[in-house]
Amino acid sequence: MKLVFCGTPRFALPTLERLAKAGHAIELAVTQPDRPIGRSHLLTPSPVKLLARQLGIPVAQPEKIKTNPEFEARLRAIQPEAIVVVAYGRIVPSWMLDLPPLGNLNLHASLLPKYRGAAPIQWAVANGETITGATTIRIDQGLDTGPILLAEALPIGPHQTAEEIAPLLAERGAGLMLETLRGLEHGSLHARPQDDSAATLAPILTREDAHIDFSRSAQQIYNRWRGFQPWPGAYTFLRARKLTIHRMRPALRASIPPSDAPSGAIAVDQGRLFVATGQASWIEALEVQLEGRKKLSARDFLQGVSLAPGERLGS
Repeated sequence: MKLVFCGTPRFALPTLERLAKAGHAIELAVTQPDRPIGRSHLLTPSPVKLLARQLGIPVAQPEKIKTNPEFEARLRAIQPEAIVVVAYGRIVPSWMLDLPPLGNLNLHASLLPKYRGAAPIQWAVANGETITGATTIRIDQGLDTGPILLAEALPIGPHQTAEEIAPLLAERGAGLMLETLRGLEHGSLHARPQDDSAATLAPILTREDAHIDFSRSAQQIYNRWRGFQPWPGAYTFLRARKLTIHRMRPALRASIPPSDAPSGAIAVDQGRLFVATGQASWIEALEVQLEGRKKLSARDFLQGVSLAPGERLGS
């Protein structure tokens, strides 16, 4: 099948690679422009651009696509049968939606209509879901609202992070996209509308999402920490200085101090650092980093700081 592929981050790589290996004619890979990365602000190509070059696929990096006559003319000249979109990071304009006969096919990292938006994996984990999945849809004018083509579920383990789930979904989704193209090519696959009444949103993450609210239960805080890996993570404040908690876990019942402590209260027990949370629960901080200092185990951190009885973490 003659295709155009649109994608940017690492999540899109398995789909691009498997489409190429399956023999599809990928006439063009469209990805975001090179961006400055790190302290040196060195212009860095996207993972999709690097892989496309390895596969010998031409690359386009338009700064804008909604009104770009040159880019539009290039796609119209290709006359793709379908445009495959995986985490491209741009809203597909109407002229692109109308261009290929099979439409613009998107791989979305959730079981739609749940978790429409920019961060479906992160919010599914952060909300304590035990199942997520991948869905292929035909893109329409809405935000992840297009009709569903195929979907496949993936369980979320109780300690898995979003960072661990993402590559599993990327691989599973790649196979799903191949199956979607086969079904469309043979006329055996028919789209079905989403149930909008069951929709939930997965908005783009912000740094503020990482701010720990200790009135939440230990499990809720732990789920949010799992969901917000590798970014934005989880942080609080100790004596007005930012304290990042790099690793944590809900405290086992046998380990926790008395349950009448206020949220955010610190308890230290044999070199272990506990924080009181909502619903009479406790979080154990395993690895922390005080602003301006290096990352330390809780035990090493406690050797370098003197915590007063009843001291609390929080805003």
